[in-house]
Amino acid sequence: MIKASVMYPYAPGARFDHAYYRETHMPLVKRRMGESCRYYSIDKGLAGGSPDTAPTYLGMSHIFCDSVEAFQNGFGPHAAELLEDLRNFTDIAPVIQISEVLVERG
Repeated sequence: MIKASVMYPYAPGARFDHAYYRETHMPLVKRRMGESCRYYSIDKGLAGGSPDTAPTYLGMSHIFCDSVEAFQNGFGPHAAELLEDLRNFTDIAPVIQISEVLVERG
């Protein structure tokens, strides 16, 4: 299994609408990707590693897929629409990383 992480770095004054991201954008991603997206999670940054520091990322999502190919096949055909929707909730350029999930526990 792989995880595509989409992370939005903290910047003073940056705009990030967590409600829109949670209620509209990520459900749209899931609908467009269909079965290619097994599931996703959303994180809201609260703080950095030291007391009273800003979070490294304001928000992030993790999209879990069976393979890199499954992610590409599910996301690729809808990339333009999904990337266009970013302007509805943020002015931050995302950082993207695809990782192999080595351990997953519930």
